[in-house]
Amino acid sequence: MGKLWTDNYKYQTWLEVEVAVCEAQAELGYIPAQAVEEIKAKANFDPQRILEIELEVRHDVIAFLTNVNEYVGDAGRYIHLGMTSSDVLDTALSLQLVASLNLILECVEDLSQAIRYQAQQHRYTVMVGRSHGIHAEPITFGFKLAGWLAEVLRGRERLIRLRKDIAVGQISGAVGTYANIDPRIEAITCQKLGLEPDTASTQVISRDRHAEYVQQLALLAASIERFAVEIRNLQKTDVLEVEEFFSKGQKGSSAMPHKRNPIRSERLTGLARIIRGYAVSALENVALWHERDISHSSVERVMFPDVCILTHFMLKEITDLVKNLLVYPENMQRNMNLYGGVIFSQKVLLALVEKGMSRESAYKIVQSCAHQAWNREGGNFYDLICADAEVKSLLSEAEIKHCFDPQQQLKNLDTIYQKLAI
Repeated sequence: MGKLWTDNYKYQTWLEVEVAVCEAQAELGYIPAQAVEEIKAKANFDPQRILEIELEVRHDVIAFLTNVNEYVGDAGRYIHLGMTSSDVLDTALSLQLVASLNLILECVEDLSQAIRYQAQQHRYTVMVGRSHGIHAEPITFGFKLAGWLAEVLRGRERLIRLRKDIAVGQISGAVGTYANIDPRIEAITCQKLGLEPDTASTQVISRDRHAEYVQQLALLAASIERFAVEIRNLQKTDVLEVEEFFSKGQKGSSAMPHKRNPIRSERLTGLARIIRGYAVSALENVALWHERDISHSSVERVMFPDVCILTHFMLKEITDLVKNLLVYPENMQRNMNLYGGVIFSQKVLLALVEKGMSRESAYKIVQSCAHQAWNREGGNFYDLICADAEVKSLLSEAEIKHCFDPQQQLKNLDTIYQKLAI
């Protein structure tokens, strides 16, 4: 990914655009075909020389063209005919963004496969569900992962649509009116480059496309952050249901030898914040003066390399983290049965209602037993329910025990797995 954002790669895409335009010009008879062959044979650039020229002319594209012409010679007069700088810059940027997105999509596929595998492995690994950070009803760890997979797959579909939206070029001249270049040149050039002509460019391709690009990557980063935060929460010492792989020789603290910290998940959380920050910058780039100014340019020189490289890194990191995640079913079982199974309160409530008790009365009884058991040493919700006279008058011992069977809570999980083809 980093190679796609080097100066050398950038200049290579600029040259690719310029040569494609020359080929289109020759196909339509505007310049000699022999000149194009000479340009293709001789065209080259030296990044260091371009910087030297730019120090004098204070214009990156002019510096680039000057350097290319030093290699090409007389035929270089046919390069950049009727074009403006942004015809090169924005069309080449689209090539970089598409190439970056292709790499990101490959990593998204790797992540989806890693999550899918773990979801299969832990389809029936029962654990407590949590809402507001408080124990709720039983789920399985595989079910949790299925939710991650669904989110990643939605992200992939958004990125596929985004790739189409960002794959546009423009060869339309100084203010986008084709005043000095045939519109057919744009169509032919874009076809050669694997792009679509922009619908209505000004001197630039409108930055709403680029804002969407950054926002979609920020959304993907937010999904990764959600997974990382969940891992961090489940790795807490008093929870310890999953844990990042801790390699041989790794150390968690300079002061406390016992520490095994979720450093990779924490790193992912931090990087997501950076990418979200760029989403604001991308939105602010949309409003340019009239047909164009360059207030967006300095932002994009920093923003796009950072966003693409960081997103790519985050995907690699979370994929490896998921693949090597340590899962502790015995701790999940321990946590699920805290306070004698208070998480089965709704099942008891519904069983009493089905026997004819009013919901209000049933709720009062179940809540009272649950709160007596909650956070008390030796508190046991199951024992309190079994000992309640009103409950015993309506529910048999077997019916009460049935309420505390986690499999009753999970009987419809296969529906979700079927939707995801897991």
